[in-house]
Amino acid sequence: MTSTTLTGSKPAAWKLSQFDGKLFGSAIKTVVVPFAGILVFLMLWSVAAQNIDTSLGKFPGPAAVWEQFDALYQEHSRSREKEAAFYERQRERNAKRVVDDPSYQPKIRDYTGKETFIDQVFTSLVTVMSGFLLAATIAIPLGIATGLSRTLNSAINPVVQVFKPVSPLAWLPLVTMVVSAVYTSTDPLVAKSFLNSMFTVTLCCLWPMVINTAVGVAGIDDDLVNVSKVLRLPPLKHVQKIVLPASVPMIFTGMRLSLGVAWMVLIAAEMLAQNPGLGKFVWDEFQNGSSDSLARIMAAVLVIGFIGFLLDRAMLQLQKLVSWDRDSVTH
Repeated sequence: MTSTTLTGSKPAAWKLSQFDGKLFGSAIKTVVVPFAGILVFLMLWSVAAQNIDTSLGKFPGPAAVWEQFDALYQEHSRSREKEAAFYERQRERNAKRVVDDPSYQPKIRDYTGKETFIDQVFTSLVTVMSGFLLAATIAIPLGIATGLSRTLNSAINPVVQVFKPVSPLAWLPLVTMVVSAVYTSTDPLVAKSFLNSMFTVTLCCLWPMVINTAVGVAGIDDDLVNVSKVLRLPPLKHVQKIVLPASVPMIFTGMRLSLGVAWMVLIAAEMLAQNPGLGKFVWDEFQNGSSDSLARIMAAVLVIGFIGFLLDRAMLQLQKLVSWDRDSVTH
């Protein structure tokens, strides 16, 4: 009895130890290895920074950049305090004037203080998402139509191939002139610099979405197309029930590529268009030339990279949410 029990318990213990081993191996891959990679990078960065001299002093290491993160946050906090005090003074002044003159109509002026680093981060995010969503609104329907029609594909493909490799720096002057000529309102809802950056982003991230969407639609399995024909689905139903679900992976591949392109393009566009954002922050610090400028630029570089990573992860999660085969979406 004892021998049988012990013998029967070995497979269970072996499976448990195998499970623990897999769990431990997974923890190493997902936590320890990335952490070690980051640690090695920080060490190499620190050593390299100590051996690089620039016209503004030593190249900033991790410690100097971390100090600037704290300084930038403190600047943001002080700016918010000044803004709150500015509006409070107006409220107090208006209250006194209303007491003296009941017919007085109180007016609140907008705070016009300089945008902080955190403000510029949010400005860049609003700009890039506006340009990206506008591009998706145009590119995805166009890509679907192109994938469904060989004739349309033959007509549009040369245009896409010509404009796809054009640099954003080439588009920006053209966009600037067009916006200046068309957008002539004396009381604009949004700044021209914002529109210049947004439309430049739109133009540069159209092409990956059009191409990948068209390829995904054109590559739909013939069996699915035949099912649609048998069921005699109307064109819109065919797109809704067959085309979109089958081409979701390729559509999102194009969207992820476009979002990455959009974020890179935006920084360059903000530098040249002087639209308040991370690109303008980097350019202003470069022009400023203070002893802290390099560290502040490096802080902005890290934020730009981290936000780009988060945008890609967010798009990946969205793809998993809408994809019919979620297990196939791994990275």
